[in-house]
Amino acid sequence: MTARTEPPETITRYLNAHRARHTDIAIGTFADDATVIDDGNTYTGSAAIREWLAHAANEYTYTVELTGAERVDDATFVVTNHLEGDFPGGVVDLRYRFTLRDGLIERLTIEP
Repeated sequence: MTARTEPPETITRYLNAHRARHTDIAIGTFADDATVIDDGNTYTGSAAIREWLAHAANEYTYTVELTGAERVDDATFVVTNHLEGDFPGGVVDLRYRFTLRDGLIERLTIEP
């Protein structure tokens, strides 16, 4: 990976919308046929991703701090966020691996 960089606008818009619990804005950053992998589950397509966003945003309360962003290649970016909240364990650093296509998120994998 290359040195720390600012994530593309699409990724920043997604992260801000998700943090603010604005599902409509967040879903607008995904391609219609996008895939999200989170917590061992796979969500494909707008309807499944919208449901995941609505559920993930309301299940726990937490704070998020962006701690890193790296460009892997022209389409792939990894963003690291530090979360603290009332979820099991209370503290976690998560890596959000984004693959973009035509300015939209084609794939998002979230893992520790």
